[in-house]
Amino acid sequence: MLKMLHLSLDDPKKLSEVCRGLSSGIRLDILKLLEKQSMNVVEIAEQLKIAVSTTAFNINILNEVGLITTQFQSGNRGTKKTCSKNYDDIHITLSQNLKSDKDYGSYKVEMPLGYFSDCLVYPTCGIVSDEGIIAIEDEPGDFFVPERVKAELIWFRKGYIEYKFSKGELNNKTVLIDNIQFSMEICSEAPNYNNEWPSDITLWVNDVEITTWTSPGDFGGSRGKLNPGWWWDYATQYGILKTWDITSMGTFEDGRHVSNVKIADIHFEKNNFIKLKIGMKEDAINMGGINLFGKKFGNYEQAIIMKIKYNSN
Repeated sequence: MLKMLHLSLDDPKKLSEVCRGLSSGIRLDILKLLEKQSMNVVEIAEQLKIAVSTTAFNINILNEVGLITTQFQSGNRGTKKTCSKNYDDIHITLSQNLKSDKDYGSYKVEMPLGYFSDCLVYPTCGIVSDEGIIAIEDEPGDFFVPERVKAELIWFRKGYIEYKFSKGELNNKTVLIDNIQFSMEICSEAPNYNNEWPSDITLWVNDVEITTWTSPGDFGGSRGKLNPGWWWDYATQYGILKTWDITSMGTFEDGRHVSNVKIADIHFEKNNFIKLKIGMKEDAINMGGINLFGKKFGNYEQAIIMKIKYNSN
């Protein structure tokens, strides 16, 4: 599938960052090499006949501006940094959106982790609050105890969890939806923790598959900034703050176009709620589980946030 990055003067910072990434002949050569396959730093240096240090410097810039993704992979000769290209095309609009934020309405809901409407989970799994354990570890049936509403960290190795977000005031309005955004702190679920533990995590909105993101690991080794004092040092500590936007141009992950699912495809008007499902497909290549973080765990003081941007004119 063609992956396109959309840039415009509406976001000059992002535009200038990407242009900086493209402003070097070496970095353009690196992108050419990554067109058909992923490569590690040494392989790229050998192909371009330049020093490994020079290669690593330019790779870091491409990674910082979001044009490539780097991951550490273990091999027979130790750990290597593997590089993959994020986009096949870049579209730049050199005109500003005629509509300002004042022309749009917005609606926001922050969903506490424990207020899920349905789940089907498999061990390893568990729920804790900032005060202690809620669900006995590896007992999926405990996910439905009343105390679950206090959840600040939820984890499971396989399955899914669903949330129903109220549309609130939008149920009584005729609006044109411009953007639906979901954001959350999330990562894989490994025994204790493992910073290199990939997991293919899929999102569905209103039962429509939106995209699959491969989480690189279940993160630990240093304590999460918000974690309570009683939480174990050897366990999961924090995740990655991820954002997905569903727009009229498709679905974007952290600003990167990842699927062609558009606003019209999720049938916003169908129900008086919006259903978000987070889980792993049964045929996932990396069945590496999920950790979801609330406002009092991890590094980001938020639960699962839905934002809707709409035009009522």
